[in-house]
Amino acid sequence: MAQDLRDLFKNNESFKPHKMPENHEKRFMEMLDEQLPKKKRNSTYLFLKIAASLLLLLSLGTIFYDSSDTVASQVVNVPEKSDNTNDKITLGDISPDLKKIENYYIANINVELAEVEITEENQQLFDGYMNRLEELNSEYQKLTEELNEVGPNEQTVSALIDNLQLRLQLLYRLKDKLEELKQAKNEKFNDQQV
Repeated sequence: MAQDLRDLFKNNESFKPHKMPENHEKRFMEMLDEQLPKKKRNSTYLFLKIAASLLLLLSLGTIFYDSSDTVASQVVNVPEKSDNTNDKITLGDISPDLKKIENYYIANINVELAEVEITEENQQLFDGYMNRLEELNSEYQKLTEELNEVGPNEQTVSALIDNLQLRLQLLYRLKDKLEELKQAKNEKFNDQQV
């Protein structure tokens, strides 16, 4: 009774593969096209979708543009590398890792400065922090000059990184103080209403 299946398939003619007739696929596709009608695209809906999208984008743009005018803008000078620094060594010139660190801190400092909202109530506090930030910036310039005079060493590199960290921490503290000032103002306003 037990029969090898391989022998069975070899010997039996009914298991031989059949070839499809010529143009079978083409005829099948033609029949399929006849049976399934093609969908008509409604161009008015497409036009309405595009018009609605443009209207939405214009509305959002107007809202964001109007809301950005309410915040007072103040330009804060953050020194960039000057043109005559081609022969000067900076922290980023020492190694690619230090360049990444320097770029990270400078980018975060710029982001934090851009996010600060300045009002008449917090202007004095902001000016105090900016004076301290300018002191740290001038100290950073002195350390960069020392780096050029003495050459790269661990103390100078650490001092430069610490300076960048301190500037970023100073901006975080400024942000916290401004938030506290804002909350105190809101509490005072709520107390006056009661």
